[in-house]
Parts: sequence; structure tokens; C-alpha cells
Amino acid sequence: MDAYSYIANAHGDYINQLYQAYKQNPESVDFGWRKFFEGFDFSQEYPAEGQPVSNGKGATAQPASRPAVGSAGVATPEQPQDFGVLSTVASTNNAGAIEPLDTHATDKETAVRNLIHAYRSRGHLRARTNPVRERKDRKARLEIADFGLSEADLDTKFHNGDLLGLGKEASLREIVAALDKIYTGTIGFEYMYIRDPQVLDWFRDKVEKDSLSFNPGPEYKKRILSKLNEAVVFENFLHTKFLGQKRFSLEGGETTIPALDAIIERSSELGVREVMIGMAHRGRLNVLANIMGKTYEQIFSEFEGTAVPDLTMGDGDVKYHMGYSSEVETSAGQKVNLKLAPNPSHLEAVNPVVEGFVRAKIEHQYGDDYHQILPILIHGDAALAGQGIGYEVTQMSQLEGYKTGGTIHFVINNQVGFTTDFEDARSSIYSTDLAKIIDAPVLHVNGDDPEAVVFAVRLATEYRQQFHADIFIDMVCYRRHGHNESDEPKFTQPTLYNLISKHKNPREVYNEILVQRGDVDAELANQMDREFREMLQARLDMVKQKPLPYKYQALENEWRSLRRATPEDFDQSPETGVSAEVLDKVGKALTTLPQGFRPLKQIEKLLEERRKMFFETRMLNWAAGELLAYGSLLQENHIVRVSGQDCQRGTFSHRHAVLHDAETSAPYNSLNYMEGEHENLRIYNSLLSEYGVLGFEFGYAMANPTALVVWEAQFGDFANGAQTMIDQFIVSSESKWQRMNGMVMLLPHGYEGQGPEHSNARPERFLQLSAENNIVVANITTPANFFHLLRRQLAWSFRKPCVVMSPKSLLRHPLCVSPAEEFTSGSFREVLGDVYAEAKKVKRVLLCSGKVYYDLLEEQQKSQRTDVAIVRLEQLHPFPQKQLNAELAKYPKAKVFWVQEEPENMGYWNYMLRFLRRELEDVIARKPSASPATGYNKVHVKEQKEIVARAFETATPAIENAKATVEQADKKVTD
Repeated sequence: MDAYSYIANAHGDYINQLYQAYKQNPESVDFGWRKFFEGFDFSQEYPAEGQPVSNGKGATAQPASRPAVGSAGVATPEQPQDFGVLSTVASTNNAGAIEPLDTHATDKETAVRNLIHAYRSRGHLRARTNPVRERKDRKARLEIADFGLSEADLDTKFHNGDLLGLGKEASLREIVAALDKIYTGTIGFEYMYIRDPQVLDWFRDKVEKDSLSFNPGPEYKKRILSKLNEAVVFENFLHTKFLGQKRFSLEGGETTIPALDAIIERSSELGVREVMIGMAHRGRLNVLANIMGKTYEQIFSEFEGTAVPDLTMGDGDVKYHMGYSSEVETSAGQKVNLKLAPNPSHLEAVNPVVEGFVRAKIEHQYGDDYHQILPILIHGDAALAGQGIGYEVTQMSQLEGYKTGGTIHFVINNQVGFTTDFEDARSSIYSTDLAKIIDAPVLHVNGDDPEAVVFAVRLATEYRQQFHADIFIDMVCYRRHGHNESDEPKFTQPTLYNLISKHKNPREVYNEILVQRGDVDAELANQMDREFREMLQARLDMVKQKPLPYKYQALENEWRSLRRATPEDFDQSPETGVSAEVLDKVGKALTTLPQGFRPLKQIEKLLEERRKMFFETRMLNWAAGELLAYGSLLQENHIVRVSGQDCQRGTFSHRHAVLHDAETSAPYNSLNYMEGEHENLRIYNSLLSEYGVLGFEFGYAMANPTALVVWEAQFGDFANGAQTMIDQFIVSSESKWQRMNGMVMLLPHGYEGQGPEHSNARPERFLQLSAENNIVVANITTPANFFHLLRRQLAWSFRKPCVVMSPKSLLRHPLCVSPAEEFTSGSFREVLGDVYAEAKKVKRVLLCSGKVYYDLLEEQQKSQRTDVAIVRLEQLHPFPQKQLNAELAKYPKAKVFWVQEEPENMGYWNYMLRFLRRELEDVIARKPSASPATGYNKVHVKEQKEIVARAFETATPAIENAKATVEQADKKVTD
């Protein structure tokens, strides 16, 4: 299609209306039309010399009188602009399409305009961002010949120079020189894909004006050099004193330290009061010492092995995984609270945790003001490109339930991932290319140019504070050693490391530049170096360093008021019932609609059922019990945050916490309209992510101990997509980092014949990870017990993550209801005994957990088996030994069998043997299997019936079946 066919297809009167609107306010018209009108005005103001311009009525006007002459293309006081005819900017070709005037001068101006656009779009491909080797040719195509220009044009004046602030009489030579200086220096600006015109214009102005005028004063240059000194000498000192020990040094990327310092300094000027940093192990010790203010004494004692580890809450972690908090004072005297999140070796896994933490602080501490807290994520180039969590977190960044006001992403681009070259580590040109999915600008910057890095991070900070959006800095540097200090990098990159071994460190490079400029003399740099080495030696000699003063924040004091759990805490759950008044308030909110709200017919039926439950039968089902728990906590002014795929209505259409108008789709969050003062329910349908979202919710709960934070999997089976988060954070953070967490995971679980991906939440994995009372694992059978479990999360004087094998079929099971009095009194019950069996007659106890109880109950009632007792373990870990012993003591002569729906090699059986290996007779389960469940419903039904039959001894035991089969086979052979 011809590039200008859209003009020919547009109605002249409509275009005229658009143009008049554009003249009044350029921002009022679409970006494409605005650019068209800008070009149109330009062609009218600066036509080709001697070129006649049509007046739209068949006559022409001479260009010499252009400013005063009205035409179809120019507005004058005498004559309004008329777009009835477009021949002023275009003519009709033989095919009938509209095309621009084909004149030599306008072609040259267009060529220059295209050249400028090309530099803006592709200049970063030619920028000198690599400090140790030539960049790969990315075919930037920025030669003037690529645009139909030649050396003969270099001294020609072009009006398009005005686009760069050079005026309307700039030569092509001047234009190219300016473009080279802006776009092919030590910063490569990548931003032209930004689709918001306001953001694009703002960023372009920063690039083309501020970058040229940026010149920090002498004191700031000394500050940069000082931070580089600290970074470089710290690494050299550790390398000398602790030879061979792993420290994952920052050598080659030391400019990270002045970069972080500049972010903190500039952000504090723009209103930031707290900075939360997430990073992996590379350079972490340096950041702790030179940014966070961790004392060298602490760091060195960890290297010396003289530090006394705190093992009161677990087994600890290596020194370059631990978190840290401090409060620093900027050069302007502003106090800034700094936090470095603890993290595992699993790269990028900490990213969503940081974002969740920041979101919690925004909502609880900063009054929903994004301006006051800033998340910084420090990435490795290979990890950012290779780990899928980076994409998940990027997609979360602007979603209502997850946005944190923008993140500064700082990439320490070593050009090598472990031992892998970047060409083998990604298909994209840059590791930061995922930034484009959210129109986030990227600044690629040479790590050997600290001033350029400082400019880049200051610009990034201003952008974040201005637009509350993500931005990426890709600092290209190198890694002086291998993956760790004992690794030999020349095994895999001999050529690169020959260059690196001869390359001066960033401090030396910058010092030489300053000396050449006369900004600072060589002796000052040497003096700073000597003083810092003397200080480090003093620290190693155990001269005490005064730690930074630290004032605990409100939420931190909430954590400090909690205590470590003891085994006795799990012998009896605290009282968690609510008053009848609270129950009625919640019930009223859940059954009342605002005037004018038009619900679907199914919702009308649901509301009527709810009304009957709360105010007539007083028997609440699962959803009612859950919402009552949330509503009661909201009335106590606790934050309740729930997220997950489809969680507002519930995957199984049971929750309906948020209703939608049938005609407008307008949402109505029922619990936000309870009577009296209360918190609002924060419930968000998540993006289709497990790993990223679960990490975010963990981070939120890690920040706020007074909030109930719930993540619901669409099906429990899908939780294994977040196994890294489960293993490295949820079950182990208290042991590794002394960080409690009270988040709840709801994992829909149970065998209903829905196939191998919709049956089993893998409880055996959580139970295998259970030890030292680290997490709660539950499989609950009554709405009231679920209600008490949720409330117990905040009633405890400590916090534990809670994993619930939540039900599917039980959501609507007629027997799965609880009377109102079980909500208005009592507490969570870890074990539920049998109420039907006659204790003296019982010869067989069926011990089970979860939904299978109702299958067993049905058979017990149908067969009137008073000699078989069914005992439910509602909580599996911490194992309720005392409560279970009390229940089993009722049946001293009975044999105890464990019954589960899962295959024998899955589920709870192996875990139960840890506690009841002497008491348990055997297990009744599906056969061992590699897959969680059959995909055939008839087979499922048959298996389920066999489990129940075996439980009540109405089926031939499997071993006898196998024996009979063998005997029949032997008989055939004999015959």
C-alpha cells in the first residue's frame, strides 16, 4: 500500500477539522496526524526555492510571499486554513495515490530528517559502550550515503537542524557531529519504540539536551572517584587477604558503586525515603560495605570464620546471600532507609519478592504514594536474558494488582554468563530487550565512563519519578576473574581475558581522565587510595568501626514484637471465633447490592443462597466461611490481600468476592461495603503466572506481618511452576535468613476424575520440605475449620507460611457446611474425630486427610459401620502428635490404616511413616504411579470405589488379587 494512501482515503472536511484542532492544541489529535501536520507546516514554511504552492483553487502563490499568503495549506489572519485540497503537500501519481512533492530541496530536507530519525532509532548500535573490545557490527546504517546524501552536502544548511536545537541554519556537518556526540558516544540510548508521545518527547529532550550539558562539578567528580576508590580497593584488599575464598567480586564492574550512590542521592532529592534493592551474589559484598554501610569488621569476621552465627531460627546461609537494612544520610542531609533483600543462588528469583515487599510498604506505610519508595533490581546480563522470571515480573509492572510505581533495573553486563559467551546466551541483540514489551527505555552505557553511568542512572531516576514506570540501565563492563575467584576464565574465553588482564580498572581509567582534564591532580587520587587501604587494614586489625545508626520503621517494629515459635505453640490453637454481630455484618455485605446494580440471574440465585445461609439456616458453606474470615479481619483493620488466576470469582465459580454488572461489567467488591470502619479487600485476578506472582505475594507478606496474604493456584497441580519460590523462599527463609512469613497458599486438590493435571497438588513435596515447624500444611474438611485456620495466621504471636490443599468438589458438597456457632466460638482443630462410630466396637480406624473423608463417610453411613472409625488429620505439619494420640486412645484395640486418594508413592504415606511407623498397619491408596492420576473417568471411578472398599474390607486385598493371578498363570503353565 502507498505510504500516503490514508490521505487519499480521508475526507477533506474531516482532515480540516483535525488540523484546526491541532492548531489549537497539538496534543488533542492522534500522534500520527500530529506528526503529519508538523511535516505539513514545515513544508509550507520552508518550500523548495522557487517552488509554487497551490492555493487550493487552481491558482498558485509565490514562495517569497509565503508568510503572508493564504493557501490551502497555510493559515493566515486573512484566510483560515483549508484542507479541501492537499496538493500543497502532495500530488497525485499515475496510480491515483497521494505522494509528497518530489523536489530536490525537499528531498534533501527529508533525507536529513530521516538521518536524524535513524540516529535516534539505531545510534545505540554504534555507541561505544564496550570497554574492552570492539562491538559486533549490528548494521546500524548511519552513513550519510545511506540517506542519499554525500560529502558535497556537508556544508549545506538544513532547517532540520532545528530538531536538534542547532537552529534552522545548521550545516549537515554540524548535524552529523551533534548526532554522533549524542547517540554514538559512551551511552547508547534506546527509546524510539515508546508509544506514548508525552513520554517520548520528554525522554528525547533529556537525551538530546541534558546529556550534552551534563558536567558534574569538581566536588561531585571527587565523590565519584571516592566511591570508585572504595569499590576497587575493597575488592583488591579481599583478594589479597582472603586468597582463594569465594566472594563473587565486582572487579570490572566497580562503577556499580557510584551508580547506586547516584541513584540514592538523586532519588532522595525527588522525594524517595526508602530504597529496596534486589541483587544476586555478584558484587553483593561490595554493595553491603560501600552502599549499605555494613561494617568491614562484620564482613571480615565472616571471612575469617570468627563470626558467631545466629542459628536460633535455623541453619543460616552463606555471607553473600544475606539481607541487610540501614539508614544513610545523603550529601544534602536527607535520611534514606536502605534495604537489601536476602536471596538464594537462583538467579532473578528475588525480583518479584522485592516488588511485593515494595507494594506492601506503599500501601501500609506510604499512603499509596509511589514517590517515597524505590525498587532497584540489579541483574546479570545472562540471567536477565535467560531466566523466565524476568519476563513475568516485567509483565506485572503496570498491572493494577502488582505495580510499584516503576523499577530501576541495573544490569551488570559482564558479557559472560558463568562460562558462556553472550552469543550463546541469548538470541536478542541485548539482554535488556524484554524492556520493549512495556516500552521501557534502555540506556546502554560503558562501565569505564563513570560520569556517563552517573548521568544514565540520574536520568533513570528522574524518569521513574516522573512517569512511575520501569527503566533499564545496561552497564557494559567485564568480569576480571572467572565465575568465582578460583575459576580460570581463560579455559573458555582466552582472547577476551587476554584483553581484560591488560585492562586498567575503572578507577584508574577515570583518574587518568580527571588528571588530563585538570579536574583533580594525581596526588589527590593516590592520597585517597592510601587512606582507604589504611582504613581497611585498621578494620582487619579489629579497630572498631561504628555501625550506621538505624531507626526501625513501623512495620519493622511489628515484626520485632513477634517471637519465635516453640513446639508447644502447636499443641493448642488460639481462640479465633468472632461475634454474631461481625458474622451478620459480613453476611449483610455479601448479600446486598447497590441500587441500580444489575446482576446475572446466576448471581441473583447465589445471593439468595447466601442470604439463607447467613440469616435462615445459619449453615455456611466453604465460600461463605472463607469470606467471613476475610471480612472479620478487615473489620479488625487488617489488610487482606488475595491474588491468583480467576480468584475474584474463584476457578470453580464459588467465591464471587467481586460481582459484575450484567450490562456494564462494572465491578462490585462486596466486602468493601460493610458497615462501620474497616479495611478494604484487595483481591486481584493475576496474570497467568505462578512463579512471579507467588514471589510477589511472598514479598508482600515479608514486609507486613499484620496482613493476611493469600495466593490461590488455579489448580494445585500448577504450583510446581513456582517450585523455585517454594523451595528457596517459602519453606526455608526462616531457617536461612531468620525471616518469618505468614502467607497462605491455596492449592485446589482432590481426585474428581479430571485427569493427571487437575487432581494432585503434590502434598508429598510440601511434607518432604516440612521440618522444624517451618510451615503449616493442611487439608481441611469443614468451612469453620478453614475459617479458623485463616484467622489463626494473624492470631499467632509468630508467623508461619501455610499451605492448604483446598477443595474442589467440597465447595458445593451438601455435607461440607458448618453451623454459625462454630464460627462465633472455638479455634482451629488439628484433628477431627469420628462422631458416628461406637468406640467399644471399633476394630478398624481409617486415618485420612481432606476430601477422601466424605467418600469414606458415605460408605460408613450407607453400610452402618459403627465398627469403623474415621479420623481426620486437618493439619499434617506441624504434626499434631498429642491431639492425634488423644483421639486414637479411644480405640486401643483397633488397627489403624492410612487412607489416601493419591498413588502410594505420592500423597502423605511416606510422611506419615515418620511419625506413626509403629501405629500404622498399612496404607490404602492407588497403586504407585509415575503420573498423579488417570485421564479416564471410568477408571478413576473404579479406583475410587476400590479405595473405599478396601478401607471397609469389602474388597479382596490387592495382595490376594496378585496372588490369585500368579496361581492362575502357574496353573496354565502346568496344564
